[in-house]
Amino acid sequence: MAMEHYFSSEPTAKKIETEVSFEVDGVRFDMAAASGTFSSTQLDPGTKVLLSQTSLLPKDGNVLDLGCGWGPIGIVIATLCPAAKVHAVDINQRSIEQTRANADRIGLTNLSICLADDLPSDLKFDAIWSNPPIRIGKVALHELLRTYIPRLEAGGKAVFVVQKNLGADSLVRWLAEEYPSHDVSRLGTAKTYRIIEVVNPAKSQSK
Repeated sequence: MAMEHYFSSEPTAKKIETEVSFEVDGVRFDMAAASGTFSSTQLDPGTKVLLSQTSLLPKDGNVLDLGCGWGPIGIVIATLCPAAKVHAVDINQRSIEQTRANADRIGLTNLSICLADDLPSDLKFDAIWSNPPIRIGKVALHELLRTYIPRLEAGGKAVFVVQKNLGADSLVRWLAEEYPSHDVSRLGTAKTYRIIEVVNPAKSQSK
């Protein structure tokens, strides 16, 4: 049988949960990862780097956790930024179920969780946070980003973490070419990861 990937829509392998605990900004999070989801036994190192960028956390507005896995990014943002309305999406049904179970542990009321196809098509975002699924391949990754980056509100920001040796710098160049009207920058490097920001400039106000 072919090996399943975390981007399978409906994993068939037996579900095995692993308890995962970590801290962000002094707050402890106790969650459970699940087999058949991204980073199924631990907090992914790239996600850890992304969540360490607490100065960039969106304080309010609609926030998209793109490719939520078992939920660490969306749950952390919803917890630390209670005025934000966080939308966690994935194509993997088990990821949705596990994110929902982890959110229920905390009792979050500002986190909406659904399959990507069920996200309202007219919903726009003040922020997008993601450890994007690089391993789906460049063509599929670009298509994914083309789907969601245009849904940034004016002044909205997308923040991504990508490993350097998995094409972070080439992704920055592609983003800059694909969205010439946006501000694309590499905010920094932590270990082997790049933090990439894409900003949809605020519309100039007419007088």
